[in-house]
Amino acid sequence: MAREELARFLRDRREGLRPHELGLPTGTPRRIPGLRREEVAELAHMSVDYYTRLEQARGPRPSPRILDALAQALRLVPAERSHLFRLAGSSVPPGTHAVRRVRPQVAGMLRRLPETGAIVTDAAYGVVAWNPLAQALLGDDLGRGTTNLARCRFLGQGRRYESSSAERFGHIVVARLRRAADHYPHDARLAGLLSELRSGSEEFRQIWETRPVHAPGHRTKVLDHPTAGRLRLNCDVLLVPEDDQEVVLMTADPGSPSARTLRGLAARLDRVAVDAAELGSCEQEPVPHRRRR
Repeated sequence: MAREELARFLRDRREGLRPHELGLPTGTPRRIPGLRREEVAELAHMSVDYYTRLEQARGPRPSPRILDALAQALRLVPAERSHLFRLAGSSVPPGTHAVRRVRPQVAGMLRRLPETGAIVTDAAYGVVAWNPLAQALLGDDLGRGTTNLARCRFLGQGRRYESSSAERFGHIVVARLRRAADHYPHDARLAGLLSELRSGSEEFRQIWETRPVHAPGHRTKVLDHPTAGRLRLNCDVLLVPEDDQEVVLMTADPGSPSARTLRGLAARLDRVAVDAAELGSCEQEPVPHRRRR
């Protein structure tokens, strides 16, 4: 247990909070910004003396229950929560459920990627964000917000790919779902997905038993698009580690027929967006013309 570092970490996070953020009274003058020790102790349901000793590096090793209470009281993000447990010499307990909300910065990035299809998947391979080019590639089902790549791969839901890496992708999917099952044992939606895959796919059951391990990386797949034809796409993954999410970028080799097709699809989507904006402008009620007297 790193007592001095734990004490400093608790002090820094306490002083970084503002009472109004937690619904606490703000009228009483404060010597320093941030919460008082007794306020943190009350929020964490522990004695002021116990919390004070932790901040003074004099306290005993806190239990996982105490650490969880402190993480909630101090509004720690997942990475900070994990750091708190490590400082206290405790293993980090699993989270309650996979994060299915996408950070605004990540969503904004998807809109700024020219000629690149991009999606964000959560720990259970649900597609939680996408850009227009990704929807044009993967199908209108994507826009309903219910697409799950594990269901696509093992149960045949959604647009199908013909790919030389299909078998490899199956192992990638199972490896990620195994990690998710370890990290979020109490996530009901994840448990339901795993049950659905076990009952609906013998291939999934067989791969699951091999306990595959795989890190995100690069792969290539071939998509038979209903209007654009056969596309060879590169898929590269960027991690959002705090939320256990992955950003999948779909591109084509520069100068290739697939790259020209992607450019054409992107240009068409831009024209549709411009036409929709102009139509919305025209449909606005006109400003009345006032005659001069």
